Amino acid sequence: MTKPGIPRVDLPPGVHRDTLAVREGLPRTPWGENSEALFLTSSFVHPDAATAAARFANEEEAFVYSRFGNPTVAMMERRLAALEGTEACIATSSGMAAILLLVMGLLKAGDHVVCSQSVFGSTIRLLQDFGKFGVETSFVSQTDVAAWRAAMRPNTKLLFAETPSNPLTEVCDIRALAEIAHAHGALIAVDNCFCSPALQRPHEFGADLIVHSGTKYLDGQGRVVAGAVCASEAIVRDRFVPVMRSAGMSLSPFNAWVVLKGLETLSIRMDAQSARALELAQWLQQQPQVERVYHPGLPSHPQHALAMAQQGGVGGPVLSFVVRGDDAASARRHAFAVIDATRICSITANLGDTKTTITHPASTSHGRLTEAQRQAAGIGQGMIRVAVGLEHVDDLKADLARGLATIPT
Repeated sequence: MTKPGIPRVDLPPGVHRDTLAVREGLPRTPWGENSEALFLTSSFVHPDAATAAARFANEEEAFVYSRFGNPTVAMMERRLAALEGTEACIATSSGMAAILLLVMGLLKAGDHVVCSQSVFGSTIRLLQDFGKFGVETSFVSQTDVAAWRAAMRPNTKLLFAETPSNPLTEVCDIRALAEIAHAHGALIAVDNCFCSPALQRPHEFGADLIVHSGTKYLDGQGRVVAGAVCASEAIVRDRFVPVMRSAGMSLSPFNAWVVLKGLETLSIRMDAQSARALELAQWLQQQPQVERVYHPGLPSHPQHALAMAQQGGVGGPVLSFVVRGDDAASARRHAFAVIDATRICSITANLGDTKTTITHPASTSHGRLTEAQRQAAGIGQGMIRVAVGLEHVDDLKADLARGLATIPT
């Protein structure tokens, strides 16, 4: 995390987010570099023993050890916080490490969490595993505000949602959930992985914490694993930094630098990939082998109007579709056939790349869940998720058409 006393970049007040995405960070070193410096160092030298003691005791602002503070990491944190509109940000070694830090920093035995049942499978597993430490989680429908309200208890400390969800792209009403959380003295965290701050800024709708897998769109080219939590200065300083300092789920300077550079092109990438995704979703709706298409930009999406309001009128780069099948087994065979016939799409469960990726969620990203949990989340054996990249959309249509042609209609 950036120390409050570390100098800031001298930018004019009121600059736009696209400018912050390129310019926010730390001041240049005396060498005057134009591209941000990469500080590959584990520790930092102090001028004398007294200064070292003061810095280790947090009496003087400085970088001490890269496990809990590094200039390159600080630049990435400042830039992401500026884009999300929060006071501060703390970077982590992965998106799941960010959620682990959030839980460890905010919760204790006896606390209760209300979470969407449609979040990433590993998030569900992590929250369930914290039951052994006395933190109980209730899972509710992503889109049913009444269910969230009914699940609240006197000991509820956190609401956790991922919007749009993976892989059904369900959209929750962030403002409504924030009002429920705050009325009960709880905090609300929103996983903004699918949209990034280029399309959606949950803090503007009342979210207290914004979680990111920087592995996805923040990097944008599938190069590194990274994570972050954006929040108030007080939460980051008082709740997260002490955990980070001891537990060490820190982001490496190199990976931070890669994400930092990825943020510079985030907005134009998201606009281009979202436009391609919507066109591909519209095309898939017309294919007789496709039973249903999920993309927030489609008028047929159950939360289309809400998505257009929360996501700036853009549906995002991720879509899912269900291929036809007489039963679960045949639907799975047909889904595998479509995936295996692709020659352009990358068969991988990762997303956020400039290269289009395709996966079968029931056997990959959500494969560790029980069948009952998958059914509750609406993830069937015929579902395919596509995270659209920057290839020509006509080539993507042809890539999917090859496999769809093998399915009886």
